[in-house]
Amino acid sequence: MNRTTAAGTHPLDHLVLPTQNLDVARARLTALGFVVAPTGIHPFGTENCCVFLADGTYLEPLAVGDEQAATAAIAEGNVFVARDRIYRNRHGDEGFSAVVLGTSNADADQARYVEAGISAGNMLSFSRAFTDTAGKSDIASFKLAFASESKATDAFLFACERVNAPKVDRAALHAHANSATGIVEIVAVSDRPAEQHRLISLAVGDPAAGAQGGAFHLPNATLSVLAPGSFTTRFGLPACAPTDLRFAAVVFSVRSADITSRLLAANSVKHDIAGNDIVVQPASGQGAAFIFREIQ
Repeated sequence: MNRTTAAGTHPLDHLVLPTQNLDVARARLTALGFVVAPTGIHPFGTENCCVFLADGTYLEPLAVGDEQAATAAIAEGNVFVARDRIYRNRHGDEGFSAVVLGTSNADADQARYVEAGISAGNMLSFSRAFTDTAGKSDIASFKLAFASESKATDAFLFACERVNAPKVDRAALHAHANSATGIVEIVAVSDRPAEQHRLISLAVGDPAAGAQGGAFHLPNATLSVLAPGSFTTRFGLPACAPTDLRFAAVVFSVRSADITSRLLAANSVKHDIAGNDIVVQPASGQGAAFIFREIQ
């Protein structure tokens, strides 16, 4: 993946998908044809079961494993856990709360966010164990800088610097039965799409981003902000409740739409066709609409 410095347009790194129960999320993602990594435990009460893609991006289904530790982390100013709590209090335990951007200098991003008045709070540095499908473990370390607007409480963005990348073989984690290879687009819904341009362009590190009709072209994906009607027209899905900004859908690239549709049918996963897209509505353990698109 093309990972830039804080001075350039940041690539997509991963997506945060709150869920109530990792076992439910794991079962749902497996039914969708994804390989799901072993559970990862954060030192502040949350836990995940990630889906890693060959293009370097990943999904982070996130649950609260230790409520007491999470509450203590919030009291200590942990923005990641605090924003997760805000999201769950407003929308329940299933959803899509954050888009995460790759950076090689989270400190510089934090300085930009503070200067622009979009910082969501203190930076966060932490490490956790990472285990691959063969049981090999290493330590993953991260440094995060958070961005949000005061009105956009349904979503936030943050820059993630991978201070230490685990030295493990992820090849088996990329071998998804649905033939998914990456993320090509993230779709957000807003009642006022144009008002989100400043936040997103500053968060991704490109003041000129979003000049093309609300499509923010990152080095490895597109982040689109649509009005509710446009979202429904494009995907045939109902838009969410009124919101300044909420992430609603993920578009995956797949090698074969036929493989994807056959797998979904075999696993009794309801899906619809919208043009060249295979559309799966959100469900427990899958907090966003998943759209599969064949890209050769």
